[in-house]
Amino acid sequence: MNFIKRALLSMKARKGRTILQLFIFTIVCVLILSGFTIQSAANKASELARQELGGDVTLSVDREKQMKSQQTESSSSSSSTTSSKPKMFESTPVSVAAAKKLATLDHVSGYNLYSNTQALASGFDPIKSSSDTSQSDDSTSTTTTGDKAPADDSSDSSRPQMVQADLTVSGVLDSATATTFKAGTDKLVSGKAITASDVGKNVVMIEKTLAEANDLKVGDKIKIQSSDEATTVELTIKGIYKTSDSGSDAAANFSFLNPYNTIYVPYTVANTIKGSDAKDTVDSAVYFMDDAENITAFEKEAKKVSAVDWDTFKLDANDATYQQMIGPINNVASFSKNVVYIVTIAGALILALLVMMQIRERKYEMGVLLAIGEKRSKLIGQFLVEILVVAVLSFGIAAVSSHYVAQVVGNQLLTQQNATASESTSTTSNQGGPGGNGGGPGQGFGSSLTSNTAEIKSLDIQVSLEDMLKMGGIGVGIAFISVLLPSILILRMNPKTILTKQE
Repeated sequence: MNFIKRALLSMKARKGRTILQLFIFTIVCVLILSGFTIQSAANKASELARQELGGDVTLSVDREKQMKSQQTESSSSSSSTTSSKPKMFESTPVSVAAAKKLATLDHVSGYNLYSNTQALASGFDPIKSSSDTSQSDDSTSTTTTGDKAPADDSSDSSRPQMVQADLTVSGVLDSATATTFKAGTDKLVSGKAITASDVGKNVVMIEKTLAEANDLKVGDKIKIQSSDEATTVELTIKGIYKTSDSGSDAAANFSFLNPYNTIYVPYTVANTIKGSDAKDTVDSAVYFMDDAENITAFEKEAKKVSAVDWDTFKLDANDATYQQMIGPINNVASFSKNVVYIVTIAGALILALLVMMQIRERKYEMGVLLAIGEKRSKLIGQFLVEILVVAVLSFGIAAVSSHYVAQVVGNQLLTQQNATASESTSTTSNQGGPGGNGGGPGQGFGSSLTSNTAEIKSLDIQVSLEDMLKMGGIGVGIAFISVLLPSILILRMNPKTILTKQE
């Protein structure tokens, strides 16, 4: 009788033990295959998220380095005998030519330029804030005259009087990819968005509330002035947008901080309001990566561009959205990977223990077979056939059921990780973490961007052939280990020892 037939007869005779092995092996296979399918689904979701979100990198002045430099100069000045004036905060603009050179590097799928300033409404009324403390032109002039005027008042009288601005002017290259529009805080409701083709044109996008308050529509013209009233620009309304931003506490005191008073223009218009010194410059540039994984590669290549003074400027990776979305997915994938390791080791040990107990009970059978000349390899082969038959049945059950198990477990884990991530993000926001995007329109919408990011709430679980093959390989490995280890302990004995050894 060959060893395969003996294995089948033995399994039939020992149905209880066979069912127990089948039950344990099935659980092991289901958990292993579920772990692999969850990993595969998480990796696919991660890849799709990277491709969809990409990543943003902002080019702007390195304010930290600027402050350190000023502190060093102040220390040097204080130690000298001559007095010096206190250092003033200076904003260093980015050359448009230098910003465009970085946009030609690999992995850049698009870019935006930002130039922000404030202005006065001319010929139309801004949305007044409830506690606006800004003064009118007449009151300003009155407060600058009187018996107790400063000694150098005559020299100051020739200067243009500064009036409190009532509009925030956000100059962009493309409004559709501006921070607030990408976040969903602002949405275009009529007309057209500002694009690169509008550079050099006097066009504007205004907020719906501001438009309704002044009975303005697409195609109408408005005028804005610089704060010193020295420059006036006439703009054609190209689009009207609606904002869901509630504004900051300071917006109640200053009209220009009111979200309804934010207007979007091509960055060249903002530069005109700023003055001749701002020509061909921007406050910052934001580059959109084709894949968030390529941010580091882009930064390395960018540092080689000599057109940018890297002692003055820096690159910041704005990948908070990507990290917020991808964090829970990576945690789920890591957990499922650990499950595969733990289940594989535990499964091998449990099955090895069961087989060892089975072999010990069948020592007399093995002794008789060895005594009549049966080869040791065939005895081991018989045990392998018994466990492999169980394994094949377990593979089939696992292939059918693991999809449902992995779907439930994967989604539950992802829900828990999303909840943890949301709680962590909320705590960071409440503690006053960095709110702004260096390249944003100037109002600090970085937190808005992440809070509006749609979470990945479920995984697309699919049992692939690759996952099945990996599970089968591990299952066969467990079968061999569970048989070979206990078999070696018994089969190294001679038949006489096995037959005469007391239990």
